[in-house]
Amino acid sequence: MVRLHRFVDVARIRTAIAEAEAVTSAPIHVSVAPYFWGAVRRTAERAFVKRGLTRTPQRNGVLIFVVPTRREFAIVGDVGAHDALGQETWDALARTFQQQLQSGDPTEAVASVIADLALALGRHFPQHPIAP
Repeated sequence: MVRLHRFVDVARIRTAIAEAEAVTSAPIHVSVAPYFWGAVRRTAERAFVKRGLTRTPQRNGVLIFVVPTRREFAIVGDVGAHDALGQETWDALARTFQQQLQSGDPTEAVASVIADLALALGRHFPQHPIAP
């Protein structure tokens, strides 16, 4: 069994997710595949469905799928999240994440993209809806 702590600081990722949950109701999941063969995007999309992220009430789930050994990733958002943020935001998130992964610190890259996603999603899917 491969230990994920060899690739990312699991406690730091959990903290980043907990901080995101305080900002947005959109579920953000992270999956790290230490050694991986095949198409990253296709596998990420299967993992997205398997984790039930297509069954959220607002269709706003997001999966960050990372293969640190290849410095590759996929960020998969459900239709509600995708429509709310727009392609330009997703592209910007992916560019920033790619640059951070290339720097060699996958933990910081993942924690940073989680924070960025939480801020972006929080505008459309706040944790506590604002009263009219």
